[in-house]
Amino acid sequence: MIVKVDKTNLLQAAVIHSVSWKDSHRSFCSPDFVELHSTERQYDYILEKMNGESRFFMLVEDEPVGVVSVTESLIEDLYILPAKQNMGCGSKLLRFAIEQCSGTPTLWILENNTDAKRLYDRFGFKETGRVNAITDELDEIELALQR
Repeated sequence: MIVKVDKTNLLQAAVIHSVSWKDSHRSFCSPDFVELHSTERQYDYILEKMNGESRFFMLVEDEPVGVVSVTESLIEDLYILPAKQNMGCGSKLLRFAIEQCSGTPTLWILENNTDAKRLYDRFGFKETGRVNAITDELDEIELALQR
């Protein structure tokens, strides 16, 4: 079941976001930077986005396992707990997020995130050519759904 994140389940969403972000970024970010992404920091991050234009959602199976946010047609913050990855949870959340978009769904991924790229490729997302430099060695690339 996918539920909207609100103040009653925001802490659960922040835990998922923190644990999953740390796991996915540990291989290319400094340990100090990874540790900055605590549950408390991610709680504030999600709350700030929800107070703006973003809608946050959480996938709950037997327990909360993943989160995603949607702002108009921009999909962000798709994170699945490491122990629940490669079980279809990311696909469920992505399918739901696509349905929430008001126009052509777009998203940004780090160029070295091959696991996420495979998921988005399966759904028909293609590179748009837009790139943001994150560091001197790492870019973020935009993908858009091609229907």
